[in-house]
Amino acid sequence: MRPIPSQPTLVDQVVEAIVAEIADGTLASNARLIQDKLARAYGVSRQPVQQALLLLRNHGLVREAPGRGLIVSPLDVEFVRNLYQISTMLDGLAARMAAQSGAERARQEGKEQVARGLSAIESGSLSEQISADVQFHAFVCELSGNRLIGEMTRPHWPYLRRIMGEVLRGNEGMPRTVWDEHAAILDAIVAGDGDRAENLSREHVSRAADFIIARLQSRDKALREERRT
Repeated sequence: MRPIPSQPTLVDQVVEAIVAEIADGTLASNARLIQDKLARAYGVSRQPVQQALLLLRNHGLVREAPGRGLIVSPLDVEFVRNLYQISTMLDGLAARMAAQSGAERARQEGKEQVARGLSAIESGSLSEQISADVQFHAFVCELSGNRLIGEMTRPHWPYLRRIMGEVLRGNEGMPRTVWDEHAAILDAIVAGDGDRAENLSREHVSRAADFIIARLQSRDKALREERRT
C-alpha cells in the first residue's frame, strides 16, 4: 500500500502565513498580534489563529506581553548565537556526508537549486529568497542520507527563516553572496571533497551568524543608550 501524503491543516497554513510575514518583515518585532485581525486577513475563524499562535510561542517567534496579549518576539542575541552554533555543526556534517554519498545527485540537480536562488534574487521577493534558501539547505540534508540531521533542525526552521530574512534585508549585496557561497558548497559536494564541503558550509553559516549577531548587539546598545537619555 502506498502512504497517503499528508495535507497541511488549516492551523499549519495559518502558521506558515504568520511565519512568512514575520520572516519578510511584514510583522515586525514587538508587533501586536490581534487574533480577530489575523483571522479576517487570512479568511479563517479565530480558532486556527489561536492554535497557530500557541505553536509559534513554543518556537519562540511569539511571546506574551503584559496586558497586551501576544506580540512578535524581538530577536534574542543569545538564542540566535546558540542556534547558529548548532546550525554550523549540523550543516557542516550534512555537507561532508553529502560529498561522500550524494555527489552524483548534486551534479544532476545542483544547478537547478542555484538557478532557483538566483531567480528569487531577480524577482526582488524576500519570501522567494528565503524559500529558495530553505530548499537549498534541505537539499544538502537529503544528499547526506542522514534523515536525523533534517529532523533535528526542522523544529527550528521557523526561527531560522526569520533570521534569514534579517540577514538578507541587512545588506544589499548579501543575497548574491549567499548564493555564491551555496554554489561553492555544491561544487565541493559534486567533487566528492568532504573536507572542503564541510569547511565551506561552516564558514557560510558562521559569516551569517557574525553579521546578524553584530547587528543585534548594535541594536541592543542603541536601545540601552536611549533608555539612559
